[in-house]
Amino acid sequence: MSGKELRKPLARGLAALMGDAAVLTSIAAPGVQQLAVDLLEPSPYQPRQDMDDGALQELADSIAQRGILQPLLVRPKPGAPGHYQIIAGERRWRASQRAKLHEVPVLVRDLSDADAMAAGLVENLQRENLNAVEEAEGYKRLTEEFNLSHDKLGEAIGKSRSHITNVMRLLQLPPQVQWLLRDGEISAGHAKALLSHPDPVKAANDVVKRGLSVRQTEALAKNLGQSLSTKTTTRIPREHQTDHSEVTALADSLTERLGLRVEIRFNGRSGSLILNYADLDQLDSLLALLNR
Repeated sequence: MSGKELRKPLARGLAALMGDAAVLTSIAAPGVQQLAVDLLEPSPYQPRQDMDDGALQELADSIAQRGILQPLLVRPKPGAPGHYQIIAGERRWRASQRAKLHEVPVLVRDLSDADAMAAGLVENLQRENLNAVEEAEGYKRLTEEFNLSHDKLGEAIGKSRSHITNVMRLLQLPPQVQWLLRDGEISAGHAKALLSHPDPVKAANDVVKRGLSVRQTEALAKNLGQSLSTKTTTRIPREHQTDHSEVTALADSLTERLGLRVEIRFNGRSGSLILNYADLDQLDSLLALLNR
């Protein structure tokens, strides 16, 4: 399927793909039927990979008391008559099994691979169920498999081109950092700041250990290049050069901890400590640290 063909169902959204927006709130809508849970399976185009166990159990408890209020969107499984792939509603299906239900309400639609992928991504984006890595992987798969530019994909799903590009850049991070993002140890803001760090794994672990804010992480990444020149900016008289390594190590340590370029000027008895900030946001962060 071409990018032009894909953009139409994406732009219409999940409700239009399902054929009747009313099914999003009612299981009594025309076309809804009951299917056995063991005839259903997750779609290979499901962008969501992680499901919170506690939230899934809460949903199961709710379903046990009230039943399923919204039908699942499914399509016939290619090459397997009588079996179906879940396009939207995998959490409800999994929770239904925990609630010991044997059947679930579904709306069957004969969707193409492109429509199935589009519906799964749009449904999760609309419900804000994806973490940033899953969102990026969904965008990457759509752009690659259907030859869509970031502009065209953005138009199709109602996101800006810059949003698509910035989210997909997160896939450039090492797997260790991506897992911290998946697990919620760092935010998308932290991850974007770490993209410019030469050692994002070390920096990410430091962010988690020290509980740095996004602004502090941005300052750490922004000033790292300047901090590498600390050895040349630290001014120590020749007769006291035996202390150079210790002073430099201290300056480097402070630079890393504060996320600001630190200079220590030492004359053997006294000296000065200089904290360099690039903008007022960094100054605000520094003042907040000093006022703790």
